[in-house]
Amino acid sequence: MLRTKTFLKKTRRGGIVKIVRELYLRDDIPCGSELCTHCEFPGGDRPRRPLVFHPTIRSKLCPFPHYILPDTNVVLHQIDVLEDSAISNVIILETVLNEVRHRSAPAYKRLKDCLADSDKHFYTFVNELHKDTYVDRKPGESSNDRNDRMIRTAAVWYEKHLNSGNTCETKIRVTLLTNDVNNRNIATSLGILAFTVHEYVKNLEGCDELVDRLSSIDHDLVTTDGKKDLYPEHLVLSEIQRGLKAGRYLQGSFQASRENYLEATVNVHDEDEPVFIQGSANLNRAVHEDIVAVEILPRSQWTCPSSLVIEDTEEKADEDPDNDDEVVVKSKADGRPKSGQTTKVRSGRIVGIVKRNWRQYCGILQKSVVKGASRHLFVPAERRIPKIRIETRQALSLEGQRIVVAIDCWPRQSRYPQGHFVRRLGEIGDKDTENEVLLLEHDIPHSVFSEAVLRCLPKLPWVIKPEDVAKRLDLRDVCVCSIDPPGCTDIDDALHCRTLQNGNWEVGVHIADVSHFIRPGTALDLEAASRGTTVYLIDKRVDMVPELLSSNLCSLRGGEERFAFSVIWEMTENAAVISCKFAKTVIKSRAALTYAEAQMIIDDPNQNDNLAICLRRLNSLAKILKCKRIENGALTLASPEIRFHIDSETHDPIDVQTKELRETNSMVEEFMLLANIYTAKKTLEVFPNCAVLRRHPAPPLTNYDPIVKVARNKGFVLNVGSGKELADSLEKAVIVENPYFNTMLRILATRCMMQAVYFCSGSVSDNERYHYGLATPIYTHFTSPIRRYSDILVHRLLAVAIDADSSYPELLDKNKSQTVCINLNFRHRMAQYAGRASVALHTQIFFKNRVLDEEGYILFVRKNALQILIPKYGLEGTVYLDADKSAKKAFVYDEEESSVTFGGVDLHVFDPVVVQISIDSSNIQHQKLSLKLVKPKIPGLSVCDKENPNVAPSHVNGSVSALSQPPAKKSKCN
Repeated sequence: MLRTKTFLKKTRRGGIVKIVRELYLRDDIPCGSELCTHCEFPGGDRPRRPLVFHPTIRSKLCPFPHYILPDTNVVLHQIDVLEDSAISNVIILETVLNEVRHRSAPAYKRLKDCLADSDKHFYTFVNELHKDTYVDRKPGESSNDRNDRMIRTAAVWYEKHLNSGNTCETKIRVTLLTNDVNNRNIATSLGILAFTVHEYVKNLEGCDELVDRLSSIDHDLVTTDGKKDLYPEHLVLSEIQRGLKAGRYLQGSFQASRENYLEATVNVHDEDEPVFIQGSANLNRAVHEDIVAVEILPRSQWTCPSSLVIEDTEEKADEDPDNDDEVVVKSKADGRPKSGQTTKVRSGRIVGIVKRNWRQYCGILQKSVVKGASRHLFVPAERRIPKIRIETRQALSLEGQRIVVAIDCWPRQSRYPQGHFVRRLGEIGDKDTENEVLLLEHDIPHSVFSEAVLRCLPKLPWVIKPEDVAKRLDLRDVCVCSIDPPGCTDIDDALHCRTLQNGNWEVGVHIADVSHFIRPGTALDLEAASRGTTVYLIDKRVDMVPELLSSNLCSLRGGEERFAFSVIWEMTENAAVISCKFAKTVIKSRAALTYAEAQMIIDDPNQNDNLAICLRRLNSLAKILKCKRIENGALTLASPEIRFHIDSETHDPIDVQTKELRETNSMVEEFMLLANIYTAKKTLEVFPNCAVLRRHPAPPLTNYDPIVKVARNKGFVLNVGSGKELADSLEKAVIVENPYFNTMLRILATRCMMQAVYFCSGSVSDNERYHYGLATPIYTHFTSPIRRYSDILVHRLLAVAIDADSSYPELLDKNKSQTVCINLNFRHRMAQYAGRASVALHTQIFFKNRVLDEEGYILFVRKNALQILIPKYGLEGTVYLDADKSAKKAFVYDEEESSVTFGGVDLHVFDPVVVQISIDSSNIQHQKLSLKLVKPKIPGLSVCDKENPNVAPSHVNGSVSALSQPPAKKSKCN
């Protein structure tokens, strides 16, 4: 049956285009049920049909065999319920699937996972193309009403279709789940069995936990009657759009503060200066990473960040005033510098939400103080997320557990957002549970690779064939070696250096040819693009590609023939590049060395074989290359890295050491940088509009204000006008008596930097491609395709550029490439954060039964806290100064001098201190590392050290967080 669909579309130029689409309606689309005797299912094998013959869902409401048919809003808002194993035999209409795809990508992916799970018995029925279930849109009918009518029509057809001519005693009912009152009433009048999802779930037998997963997104389920408004009303989207167009409002990403839950910034799109938000009313229910509309306050109302560190630790009733707002206001007056001046920043207030970016959150349950209560608070692991009020009847069993919760809504009358319980992860403190938490919190895809992905892998045994060698440059006779950290199995680069007949040197960087195995558009390629990067934790690695590739066929292991993509230069002994060529090659690594092993070979005068000569030449060239980079203005910054020694049986950390950097680390880094730069030049030359590059924007000069101020207090002038000036200033800032001073200064300089990002060359102007940190006009990532998808894209572009492979449309589409780059930037950032969280977790495990005194340095001075850097463990911790109210007046805080005085002792930024590190077990559900000041000894403030237990008890305590990420596979590039 042929039907036409006509609609009008407005073009960008304002014209109107009439679009006519033809629909071919069919009568042979199968219903998917084993009970059906009418439909022919693909394959013809009835037991393989998704919907089972006799569905068994134990329901008091529907105590008979039935299939579930949810509407769109049930899928969108109750996906946590639908994913449960208790829910099966579900019909997903094409109408619903399309609506979910357009409205929520995360929900759509989760729904597709349910459909792909054979144990769930979910089935997609293409009702939009079936002649008996398709309906035309009536004149004046909204698309939502038409879709509801489509759903009801399909429900009626299904029940009639399944039971007509059915000679079996089994009769199947179709149960429509909808929370739309009007839709439910019409369905009931048509004889359809219809219930709200809450009615249905609450009547399932043995599914008490499932009730807690019900979302309260529906307004009729949120009880706010009689409560006063705590927050201003959000503007509707249409009014926000008019305000944005008129310039009254700005749109940006909401970034909550880690140190003060009553402060945040909004990073406005296309603007360098963020908007500062302070106070609960101005924050107006925005949650970290929401896209918000912000109104700039009059200049007379502008303010500045508080010098206090404030955490929301107590449960507050909706009726109770938030006294922390008053504390913040007072701190701004008390914390002014001696000069009486204070720096106000552009400030605003949130007027509306453009897009909620809520996700599922990990954390713990904070039981209500009211005995027998069912409403409790959930405390997220991420400090920038507010507490969430949930309703659960499992409070006793959830104590001591890590759980997952989702936000449903945040009414104006509620101090906290309202949400629902999703699932429990395991006991607090269990390492596997805590690893799962940090992976989920940082949105790291870590599920096992699907069968579709594994089918894309080559069959074993895999060997290089003569016809493969014929298409490549054969370098198997060249002395090639790799240099990596100990225990590395995903070896993606190797080096060689040999003398040419003219006296110059040939230097080669050989990179694993991962793009040979991962072809565009395959399931393996799509999975790698989604994951974006390999994630390195202390005790595990979450691979971007299956282990067969990452640790075997692509890994450039010693003594084995492997495919590579090589960059080969002719150089003089002064590291001047004469020529450069790119080639697909076959190599055979002579040795897979660690950094320490390579260093020992270089330093041993008795070793003079080809490998030793190669390494020494590479090292001498690398030193020259590094000097040239620094002369051009490249920055040498600092970030402490540590290495854990893990017990082979318990897998717990038994020792922590600062990572030792050798000349070989720098040697490998220099040649990886050089290969990336030359690859960037080549791909941009051939593909000026679609090259995948990496840029590092210069930070706004205001970013340097904190470091300029603390350097000035130490008698140094930091020039930050350019990267070269900054590099020269840092080089001169040396205090002989404090050799760690320069390192700390470089650590602070690192924090002033912007994030380096991937981008498509056609998406930015030429002057925006500069890499500030490396002082190079163009840069990319080419050298780690086993662990970075960006490098795979660059390999494909370079292969096309040298006629070693064919192109495909998506590769040359700048818009699609830029979309991929946005995801890669997010995945790269989350991988860094997950790595740092893994360091924090293992540091906490290390200190579980230890109390140690360690040397540290003051990095920042706050009004009520000191930020302490502990180099040995790569930690940055907070020592709070306001625990003893009787001593509070004795503190004198000077913001301008970055100092605090107590008991006649001045504490300044960069001053050395000794702190005591231990585990704070006062809250068994939320154990954390604690810092206490030991030295300098201040009566009434410092704690006793282990050698002198007679010092007064502490009024100072604090917490610790990870400063560094675990050692990445290599520190090669930025």
